[in-house]
Amino acid sequence: MSEVRIAAEPRTEFGKGPARRTRRAGRVPAVLYGHGTDPQHISLPGHDLMLALKTPNVLLRVEGLAGGAELALPKDVQKDPLKGFLEHIDLLLVKLGEKVTVEIPIQLNGEIQSGAQLNQEMVQISVEAEATHIPQVVELDIDGLAPGDVIHAKDLKLPAGATLAGDEDALVLQVVEPKAAEAEEGAEAEVAPATEEAAAE
Repeated sequence: MSEVRIAAEPRTEFGKGPARRTRRAGRVPAVLYGHGTDPQHISLPGHDLMLALKTPNVLLRVEGLAGGAELALPKDVQKDPLKGFLEHIDLLLVKLGEKVTVEIPIQLNGEIQSGAQLNQEMVQISVEAEATHIPQVVELDIDGLAPGDVIHAKDLKLPAGATLAGDEDALVLQVVEPKAAEAEEGAEAEVAPATEEAAAE
């Protein structure tokens, strides 16, 4: 995974007012923490950060810090629910060779058997990998899967250097007959009104 360089500036004012002023200036308030160090309050260029975050688990080289450049991973990204702009980001310090646990998107390739229905329970998987070699996706070939076929986490072929971090028996997806899927949805619909009636009583 390549590093994305991004320039940080220190923040000395806190609260909603200073945060709004920071965002109006085109920057995003951020906190950099990890490895037992004191949190560093910084701001990052909004446009550059937005572009960087288009890559899942992007590795950032944060420059302009008092102690020199540091490597970091996005840990918590807060966005405005209506306008979508970045409000705040938490960054986790990482070191070369250090292993971290991250969520990786599952990319489905191929088509299941014609007439069948795919029920995907997981769209990402938790893996452990070196901070500087985090895979962008976990590919899963579903070509030709038929009703009755089931894929669990342990069945995924993880990229080199990555190991499964979650429950290996977790259900990733299953292929079912359309009628079975409709029957299951109908049963759920019948349960809902009964539950509402019971609540009313």
